[in-house]
Amino acid sequence: MPTAVPVLLSVVSPVYRADEVVAELVQRLVAALELISPSFEIILVDDRSPDNSWARIQEQTAREPRVKGVRLSRNFGQHRAITAGLDRCQGEWIVVMDCDLQDRPEEIPALFAQAHRGFDLVLAQRTTRQDTWGQKLFSRLFYRVLSYLTDTPQDPAVANFGIYHRRVIAAVLSMRESIRYFPTMVRWVGFRTGYLPVAHAARPAGRTSYLLRQRLQLGLDVLLAYSDKPLRLTVQAGLLLSGGAFLFVPTTLLRYWLGQIDQPGYTSLIISIWFFAGLLLSVLGMVGLYIGKTFEQVKDRPLYIVDDGRDDLPGQEKGTSTKETGAKL
Repeated sequence: MPTAVPVLLSVVSPVYRADEVVAELVQRLVAALELISPSFEIILVDDRSPDNSWARIQEQTAREPRVKGVRLSRNFGQHRAITAGLDRCQGEWIVVMDCDLQDRPEEIPALFAQAHRGFDLVLAQRTTRQDTWGQKLFSRLFYRVLSYLTDTPQDPAVANFGIYHRRVIAAVLSMRESIRYFPTMVRWVGFRTGYLPVAHAARPAGRTSYLLRQRLQLGLDVLLAYSDKPLRLTVQAGLLLSGGAFLFVPTTLLRYWLGQIDQPGYTSLIISIWFFAGLLLSVLGMVGLYIGKTFEQVKDRPLYIVDDGRDDLPGQEKGTSTKETGAKL
Protein backbone atom coordinates (compact mmCIF):
# COMPACT_ATOMS: atom_id res chain seq x y z
CA MET A 1 0.00 0.00 0.00
CA PRO A 2 1.31 3.50 -0.82
CA THR A 3 2.40 5.53 2.17
CA ALA A 4 0.20 8.54 2.86
CA VAL A 5 1.99 11.83 2.27
CA PRO A 6 2.11 13.86 5.50
CA VAL A 7 0.22 17.12 5.39
CA LEU A 8 2.52 20.11 5.61
CA LEU A 9 -0.07 22.87 5.87
CA SER A 10 -3.59 23.04 7.23
CA VAL A 11 -5.84 26.06 6.94
CA VAL A 12 -8.73 26.35 9.40
CA SER A 13 -11.43 28.91 8.75
CA PRO A 14 -14.78 29.26 10.58
CA VAL A 15 -17.59 30.10 8.16
CA TYR A 16 -20.68 32.13 8.96
CA ARG A 17 -22.82 34.12 6.52
CA ALA A 18 -20.20 33.70 3.81
CA ASP A 19 -21.96 31.95 0.94
CA GLU A 20 -20.93 34.75 -1.45
CA VAL A 21 -17.20 34.41 -0.75
CA VAL A 22 -16.60 30.68 -0.12
CA ALA A 23 -15.69 29.93 -3.75
CA GLU A 24 -13.29 32.87 -3.97
CA LEU A 25 -11.81 31.99 -0.59
CA VAL A 26 -10.98 28.44 -1.69
CA GLN A 27 -9.66 29.56 -5.07
CA ARG A 28 -7.28 32.08 -3.55
CA LEU A 29 -6.22 29.70 -0.79
CA VAL A 30 -5.35 26.94 -3.25
CA ALA A 31 -3.33 29.38 -5.37
CA ALA A 32 -1.42 30.69 -2.34
CA LEU A 33 -0.77 27.27 -0.78
CA GLU A 34 0.43 25.76 -4.06
CA LEU A 35 3.31 28.23 -3.92
CA ILE A 36 4.49 26.51 -0.74
CA SER A 37 3.62 22.84 -1.22
CA PRO A 38 0.95 20.67 -2.84
CA SER A 39 0.58 18.86 0.49
CA PHE A 40 -2.07 20.92 2.23
CA GLU A 41 -5.65 20.78 3.45
CA ILE A 42 -8.33 23.42 3.87
CA ILE A 43 -10.87 22.88 6.66
CA LEU A 44 -13.98 25.05 6.48
CA VAL A 45 -16.15 24.87 9.58
CA ASP A 46 -19.75 25.94 9.02
CA ASP A 47 -20.93 27.43 12.32
CA ARG A 48 -24.51 26.56 11.33
CA SER A 49 -24.76 29.58 9.09
CA PRO A 50 -28.38 30.53 8.21
CA ASP A 51 -27.50 31.19 4.56
CA ASN A 52 -26.23 28.76 1.88
CA SER A 53 -22.67 28.58 3.19
CA TRP A 54 -22.84 24.80 3.76
CA ALA A 55 -24.04 24.17 0.21
CA ARG A 56 -21.14 26.28 -1.11
CA ILE A 57 -18.69 24.35 1.07
CA GLN A 58 -20.02 21.04 -0.26
CA GLU A 59 -19.52 22.28 -3.81
CA GLN A 60 -15.89 23.05 -3.04
CA THR A 61 -15.24 19.69 -1.36
CA ALA A 62 -16.60 17.95 -4.46
CA ARG A 63 -14.29 19.93 -6.76
CA GLU A 64 -11.13 19.96 -4.63
CA PRO A 65 -10.25 16.85 -2.55
CA ARG A 66 -7.97 18.90 -0.30
CA VAL A 67 -10.94 20.91 0.93
CA LYS A 68 -12.81 19.44 3.91
CA GLY A 69 -16.08 20.65 5.33
CA VAL A 70 -17.39 20.41 8.89
CA ARG A 71 -20.88 21.51 9.86
CA LEU A 72 -21.75 22.13 13.50
CA SER A 73 -25.13 21.11 14.90
CA ARG A 74 -25.93 24.72 15.87
CA ASN A 75 -24.26 28.09 16.06
CA PHE A 76 -21.57 27.70 18.73
CA GLY A 77 -19.58 30.86 17.98
CA GLN A 78 -16.43 31.64 16.06
CA HIS A 79 -13.87 30.42 18.57
CA ARG A 80 -15.54 27.08 19.22
CA ALA A 81 -15.78 26.62 15.46
CA ILE A 82 -12.03 27.26 15.27
CA THR A 83 -11.52 24.56 17.91
CA ALA A 84 -13.62 22.11 15.87
CA GLY A 85 -11.35 22.70 12.88
CA LEU A 86 -8.15 22.45 14.91
CA ASP A 87 -9.31 19.13 16.37
CA ARG A 88 -9.42 17.72 12.84
CA CYS A 89 -6.40 19.25 11.12
CA GLN A 90 -3.33 17.13 10.36
CA GLY A 91 -0.75 19.63 9.14
CA GLU A 92 2.63 20.29 10.69
CA TRP A 93 1.84 23.99 10.33
CA ILE A 94 -1.67 25.37 10.81
CA VAL A 95 -3.04 28.65 9.53
CA VAL A 96 -6.09 30.12 11.26
CA MET A 97 -7.96 32.84 9.40
CA ASP A 98 -11.39 34.39 9.02
CA CYS A 99 -13.51 33.51 6.01
CA ASP A 100 -14.50 37.03 4.93
CA LEU A 101 -11.31 37.60 2.89
CA GLN A 102 -10.27 40.54 5.02
CA ASP A 103 -7.46 38.17 6.00
CA ARG A 104 -5.74 37.85 2.61
CA PRO A 105 -4.74 34.29 1.61
CA GLU A 106 -1.86 35.80 -0.38
CA GLU A 107 -0.11 36.62 2.92
CA ILE A 108 0.25 32.93 3.89
CA PRO A 109 3.55 32.30 2.01
CA ALA A 110 5.12 35.28 3.80
CA LEU A 111 3.85 34.00 7.17
CA PHE A 112 5.25 30.55 6.39
CA ALA A 113 8.64 32.02 5.46
CA GLN A 114 8.72 34.14 8.60
CA ALA A 115 7.90 31.09 10.76
CA HIS A 116 10.98 29.31 9.41
CA ARG A 117 13.20 32.03 10.81
CA GLY A 118 13.03 30.38 14.21
CA PHE A 119 9.47 30.98 15.36
CA ASP A 120 6.84 28.54 16.59
CA LEU A 121 4.05 30.91 15.60
CA VAL A 122 3.80 34.08 13.55
CA LEU A 123 0.90 36.46 14.12
CA ALA A 124 -0.34 38.76 11.39
CA GLN A 125 -0.39 42.44 12.35
CA ARG A 126 -2.98 44.37 10.35
CA THR A 127 -1.26 47.57 9.27
CA THR A 128 -4.38 49.47 8.20
CA ARG A 129 -7.68 47.99 9.31
CA GLN A 130 -10.47 48.23 6.76
CA ASP A 131 -13.23 48.45 9.35
CA THR A 132 -15.72 51.09 10.40
CA TRP A 133 -14.65 53.69 12.96
CA GLY A 134 -17.02 52.09 15.47
CA GLN A 135 -15.36 48.68 15.08
CA LYS A 136 -11.89 50.23 15.42
CA LEU A 137 -12.93 52.20 18.51
CA PHE A 138 -14.48 49.18 20.21
CA SER A 139 -11.42 47.09 19.37
CA ARG A 140 -9.02 49.62 20.89
CA LEU A 141 -11.13 50.00 24.04
CA PHE A 142 -11.64 46.24 24.36
CA TYR A 143 -7.94 45.40 24.11
CA ARG A 144 -6.92 48.26 26.39
CA VAL A 145 -9.30 47.08 29.12
CA LEU A 146 -8.33 43.45 28.53
CA SER A 147 -4.62 44.34 28.80
CA TYR A 148 -5.23 46.11 32.10
CA LEU A 149 -7.42 43.43 33.66
CA THR A 150 -5.26 40.49 32.54
CA ASP A 151 -1.88 42.20 33.07
CA THR A 152 -0.94 40.93 29.60
CA PRO A 153 -0.18 43.26 26.68
CA GLN A 154 -2.83 42.89 23.96
CA ASP A 155 -2.35 44.17 20.43
CA PRO A 156 -5.55 45.38 18.68
CA ALA A 157 -3.80 44.86 15.34
CA VAL A 158 -3.58 41.09 15.98
CA ALA A 159 -6.59 38.76 15.76
CA ASN A 160 -6.89 35.09 14.74
CA PHE A 161 -4.86 35.29 11.51
CA GLY A 162 -1.49 33.63 11.86
CA ILE A 163 0.50 30.46 11.33
CA TYR A 164 1.13 28.05 14.20
CA HIS A 165 3.29 24.97 14.61
CA ARG A 166 1.46 21.80 15.54
CA ARG A 167 2.87 21.75 19.05
CA VAL A 168 1.47 25.24 19.68
CA ILE A 169 -1.96 24.07 18.54
CA ALA A 170 -1.63 20.90 20.64
CA ALA A 171 -1.00 23.08 23.68
CA VAL A 172 -4.01 25.28 22.87
CA LEU A 173 -6.21 22.22 22.38
CA SER A 174 -5.18 20.89 25.80
CA MET A 175 -7.15 23.81 27.25
CA ARG A 176 -10.72 22.53 27.11
CA GLU A 177 -12.54 25.24 29.03
CA SER A 178 -15.93 26.19 27.66
CA ILE A 179 -15.23 29.93 27.28
CA ARG A 180 -12.81 30.12 24.38
CA TYR A 181 -10.99 33.09 22.89
CA PHE A 182 -8.29 31.93 20.51
CA PRO A 183 -5.93 34.96 20.57
CA THR A 184 -5.72 34.98 24.38
CA MET A 185 -5.25 31.21 24.53
CA VAL A 186 -2.37 31.48 22.07
CA ARG A 187 -0.72 34.15 24.19
CA TRP A 188 -1.15 32.02 27.33
CA VAL A 189 0.70 28.98 25.93
CA GLY A 190 3.71 31.11 24.96
CA PHE A 191 6.43 29.70 22.64
CA ARG A 192 8.65 31.71 20.29
CA THR A 193 6.38 34.28 18.74
CA GLY A 194 7.00 36.39 15.65
CA TYR A 195 4.97 39.13 14.03
CA LEU A 196 4.52 40.10 10.40
CA PRO A 197 2.81 43.27 9.15
CA VAL A 198 0.14 42.36 6.59
CA ALA A 199 -2.40 44.23 4.52
CA HIS A 200 -5.99 44.14 5.75
CA ALA A 201 -8.51 43.97 2.92
CA ALA A 202 -11.97 45.45 2.74
CA ARG A 203 -14.86 43.02 3.04
CA PRO A 204 -15.86 42.04 -0.53
CA ALA A 205 -19.43 41.06 0.36
CA GLY A 206 -21.84 41.04 3.27
CA ARG A 207 -21.28 42.61 6.65
CA THR A 208 -19.86 41.50 9.96
CA SER A 209 -22.01 39.28 12.17
CA TYR A 210 -20.31 40.70 15.27
CA LEU A 211 -22.84 43.31 16.34
CA LEU A 212 -22.38 45.44 19.46
CA ARG A 213 -24.32 42.99 21.64
CA GLN A 214 -22.16 40.05 20.54
CA ARG A 215 -18.99 42.08 21.04
CA LEU A 216 -19.98 43.11 24.56
CA GLN A 217 -20.91 39.52 25.44
CA LEU A 218 -17.58 38.27 24.07
CA GLY A 219 -15.72 40.91 26.05
CA LEU A 220 -17.51 39.96 29.29
CA ASP A 221 -16.86 36.24 28.72
CA VAL A 222 -13.16 36.84 28.08
CA LEU A 223 -12.77 39.01 31.19
CA LEU A 224 -14.52 36.44 33.38
CA ALA A 225 -12.57 33.53 31.91
CA TYR A 226 -9.05 34.96 31.77
CA SER A 227 -8.74 37.40 34.66
CA ASP A 228 -9.37 37.57 38.40
CA LYS A 229 -8.19 41.16 38.61
CA PRO A 230 -11.75 42.53 39.01
CA LEU A 231 -11.96 40.51 42.23
CA ARG A 232 -8.67 41.98 43.42
CA LEU A 233 -9.89 45.46 42.57
CA THR A 234 -12.99 44.78 44.66
CA VAL A 235 -10.83 43.92 47.67
CA GLN A 236 -8.75 47.06 47.17
CA ALA A 237 -11.89 49.20 46.88
CA GLY A 238 -13.28 47.73 50.10
CA LEU A 239 -10.04 48.34 51.97
CA LEU A 240 -9.91 51.87 50.60
CA LEU A 241 -13.47 52.51 51.76
CA SER A 242 -12.74 51.12 55.22
CA GLY A 243 -9.59 53.22 55.39
CA GLY A 244 -11.63 56.25 54.43
CA ALA A 245 -13.95 55.50 57.34
CA PHE A 246 -11.06 55.81 59.80
CA LEU A 247 -10.27 59.24 58.36
CA PHE A 248 -13.94 60.18 58.40
CA VAL A 249 -14.45 59.18 62.07
CA PRO A 250 -12.39 61.95 63.74
CA THR A 251 -13.85 64.56 61.38
CA THR A 252 -17.41 63.53 62.20
CA LEU A 253 -16.71 63.31 65.94
CA LEU A 254 -15.11 66.76 65.89
CA ARG A 255 -18.14 68.22 64.15
CA TYR A 256 -20.37 66.51 66.75
CA TRP A 257 -18.37 67.91 69.69
CA LEU A 258 -18.40 71.39 68.11
CA GLY A 259 -22.19 71.20 67.93
CA GLN A 260 -22.32 71.22 64.12
CA ILE A 261 -24.28 67.95 64.15
CA ASP A 262 -27.42 68.09 66.22
CA GLN A 263 -29.32 65.16 64.70
CA PRO A 264 -29.41 62.27 67.25
CA GLY A 265 -27.80 59.10 65.94
CA TYR A 266 -26.36 60.71 62.81
CA THR A 267 -22.73 60.41 63.86
CA SER A 268 -22.82 56.74 64.87
CA LEU A 269 -24.96 55.83 61.84
CA ILE A 270 -22.67 57.45 59.26
CA ILE A 271 -19.51 56.04 60.86
CA SER A 272 -21.04 52.55 60.97
CA ILE A 273 -22.19 52.72 57.35
CA TRP A 274 -18.76 53.76 56.09
CA PHE A 275 -16.86 51.21 58.13
CA PHE A 276 -19.10 48.18 57.63
CA ALA A 277 -19.71 48.89 53.92
CA GLY A 278 -15.96 48.81 53.33
CA LEU A 279 -15.56 45.74 55.53
CA LEU A 280 -18.34 43.85 53.73
CA LEU A 281 -16.93 44.79 50.33
CA SER A 282 -13.50 43.52 51.37
CA VAL A 283 -14.92 40.26 52.72
CA LEU A 284 -16.97 39.71 49.56
CA GLY A 285 -13.86 40.38 47.51
CA MET A 286 -11.88 37.83 49.51
CA VAL A 287 -14.64 35.23 49.05
CA GLY A 288 -14.64 36.09 45.36
CA LEU A 289 -10.89 35.46 45.18
CA TYR A 290 -11.34 31.97 46.62
CA ILE A 291 -14.14 31.31 44.15
CA GLY A 292 -11.88 32.63 41.39
CA LYS A 293 -9.14 30.18 42.41
CA THR A 294 -11.67 27.36 42.34
CA PHE A 295 -12.74 28.56 38.91
CA GLU A 296 -9.12 28.43 37.72
CA GLN A 297 -8.73 24.89 39.10
CA VAL A 298 -11.85 23.43 37.48
CA LYS A 299 -10.61 24.59 34.07
CA ASP A 300 -8.16 21.69 34.36
CA ARG A 301 -5.52 23.42 32.25
CA PRO A 302 -2.08 21.77 31.98
CA LEU A 303 0.27 22.71 34.81
CA TYR A 304 3.10 23.37 32.39
CA ILE A 305 3.95 23.17 28.70
CA VAL A 306 7.35 21.93 27.55
CA ASP A 307 8.91 24.01 24.81
CA ASP A 308 12.34 22.45 24.34
CA GLY A 309 15.04 20.85 26.46
CA ARG A 310 16.67 17.61 27.50
CA ASP A 311 14.28 17.08 30.39
CA ASP A 312 11.44 15.92 28.12
CA LEU A 313 9.84 12.86 29.58
CA PRO A 314 9.79 9.61 27.57
CA GLY A 315 6.71 9.38 25.41
CA GLN A 316 5.83 13.05 25.88
CA GLU A 317 5.69 15.15 22.73
CA LYS A 318 7.31 18.56 22.93
CA GLY A 319 4.83 21.35 23.27
CA THR A 320 2.36 19.23 25.23
CA SER A 321 2.02 18.36 28.88
CA THR A 322 0.50 15.89 31.27
CA LYS A 323 -1.33 17.15 34.31
CA GLU A 324 -0.35 14.22 36.56
CA THR A 325 3.35 14.56 35.72
CA GLY A 326 3.21 18.31 36.24
CA ALA A 327 1.69 17.79 39.67
CA LYS A 328 4.60 15.56 40.76
CA LEU A 329 7.37 17.94 39.69
